[in-house]
Amino acid sequence: MITLTFTIKSLINLSVFMNIFMDGGPLFMSLILICLLVSIAFLVMGFSKINKASEKSAKLLKLAADSSLLGLVMGFLGSVLGLISAFDSVQALGEPDPAIFAGGLRVSLLTATFGLFTFVVARIGILILRSFLSSESKIE
Repeated sequence: MITLTFTIKSLINLSVFMNIFMDGGPLFMSLILICLLVSIAFLVMGFSKINKASEKSAKLLKLAADSSLLGLVMGFLGSVLGLISAFDSVQALGEPDPAIFAGGLRVSLLTATFGLFTFVVARIGILILRSFLSSESKIE
């Protein structure tokens, strides 16, 4: 019974995340998710090559930094485009309804938030990998 309850709660939480993902706009949210996954993949490969080839690990660190920055920029680009569409809908209606305007702002901020999340997660991994690389170079 406890397992069934835990599974149902997990599915509900997954459904909430999927709704947020779709509300932010599937195109930009997918691109930001790809940047997050690529950054994590570069970091994992960098950690796996830290003892064998530190120069390759340093190159993977730079690639992770670039992909995390791309995720951040994509988030803000999606946010700006969301704001433009929110203002367009307000202009088309003539009299701005606060509920429509607030909904447009919410959608535009979701991509920026996910881009910031991608950047922060990748940056934490980059800092850890950079500290391992600097300690490896001191040993040699």
